[in-house]
Amino acid sequence: VQLQASGGGAVQAGGSLRLSCPASGNTYNSYAMGWFRQAPGKEREFVAAIRWSAGTPFYADSVKDRFTISRDKSKNTVYLQMNSLKPEDTAVYYCAAGERIILSSIRDRRAYEYWGQGTLVTVSS
Repeated sequence: VQLQASGGGAVQAGGSLRLSCPASGNTYNSYAMGWFRQAPGKEREFVAAIRWSAGTPFYADSVKDRFTISRDKSKNTVYLQMNSLKPEDTAVYYCAAGERIILSSIRDRRAYEYWGQGTLVTVSS
């Protein structure tokens, strides 16, 4: 599975961005796809994930009610709509896919086998 994240950029606080991550290769066994982010000097952290078949979303508390994850199965693409952006959302955002994730680990970056390159999101105050 190959992943290609895009859509990052520079916005002011309160603005919006939409990240996209098309998946190629054998995606039929994908259980979940997720978004993680890593700010300078910090560990990579969970942002959102979605169960591929059912479309069930999961969010970190810090982005709940501001970010929305969705997927288009016909395009093998996962999206992250980010609204009301804050300076603390500044980070490199990565998409990931996992085939053998148990539900209790869906927020754990170690559960994901495939990773795309990151896309930088910069939010200025």
